[in-house]
Amino acid sequence: MTAAPVPPGVRAARRRDRRVYTRSHPVLFALLAAGRRRTVIRLGGTVLVHGSDAYRHALTRVPLDRTAAGTTGGAARELSAGGTLFDQEGAGHRATRRAVAEGLGAAGVERLRPVWREVLTRRLAPLGTGRTVDLVPLARELAGATVCALLGAGGDPEGVAAAAARAAAAAVRDHLPGPRLPGTARAAATATARLEALLTRGTAPGEEGESALRAMLAVAAVNTTVAALPRAAAWCADAAWWDQAADDRLRPALVTELLRVIAPSPLLPRAAAGDAALDGCPVRAGDRLVLVARHAARAHTNPPDARRPAPPDVAQLVFGAGSHACPGARLARAQLDDALAALAVHRPRVVRARVDRTAALPGWRSLTVRSTTGSSEDR
Repeated sequence: MTAAPVPPGVRAARRRDRRVYTRSHPVLFALLAAGRRRTVIRLGGTVLVHGSDAYRHALTRVPLDRTAAGTTGGAARELSAGGTLFDQEGAGHRATRRAVAEGLGAAGVERLRPVWREVLTRRLAPLGTGRTVDLVPLARELAGATVCALLGAGGDPEGVAAAAARAAAAAVRDHLPGPRLPGTARAAATATARLEALLTRGTAPGEEGESALRAMLAVAAVNTTVAALPRAAAWCADAAWWDQAADDRLRPALVTELLRVIAPSPLLPRAAAGDAALDGCPVRAGDRLVLVARHAARAHTNPPDARRPAPPDVAQLVFGAGSHACPGARLARAQLDDALAALAVHRPRVVRARVDRTAALPGWRSLTVRSTTGSSEDR
């Protein structure tokens, strides 16, 4: 049986989305592409994990060192003296994650929903009068406002979002493969300290000790949202999926499929704490594991398809697996669902797009859209 032909609009959407890798993170793109036809491949002391089952196995059955250099937890510990979601062990790790999960559960997300809906309504209003809107600043404010509401922080939402972006970018520059510029570690620590200070404004006495956790939550929420929302909108515009985005029954599947293919955090750096095996490839204690979420979720082979979505256990892999699953998955889906519904009213097309060459995650520096509804001048 031959595969169904890919519609021209989907091909155009994929070409545009590919630019966020090839133009902003060429080293990362080369790493993602290396050996992607194999489920697991060793490159010296690094093990690249591409296959869905091997990726899930790595997160759920391989002992991991959460504080090793070059991992998310290692970067977090270097940037701040406090404990974080990523480097705590045992009961402390579970207790912290449980508290965060409760805040990001169904009731918590509904409590936060009016915050980002207000941003969407205000920021998208110019589309109704024939003007253009840049979706990147919109995503930045939306993410910052949500984080401030979630954490009860009194800082300016856009200032918090900008600080979170700088902290993430500085940390990534200090940990990605390739030459490091002098002072990158110091810049990352300075940016994180600035973010922690912004997030402690307006908090109750005694909560300052949680500053590292608050900063890491902000970094994760802001950077994934700013990466994902504009890319998802570009996919819908280029592939002409605004009818699907406007359909309340179909939109949840579209959201899940877009997040699967966008994979806002395309890889997870981890380190093995003990010997294991992944799909026949030996893993030794101390090996660096690069878990390629984008490939595990089959984003590189299967484009988004809301009518024939990937199995849930595959789509979920962009949010991790097991005890290492991202607690913000529900929030991410809810925000993107509301954003696509709001945009679908205007059926916008992309009029300008610039790749962000400095951001921590592959994304757009600006993505400007204009409505295709209303007068001919708007088209």
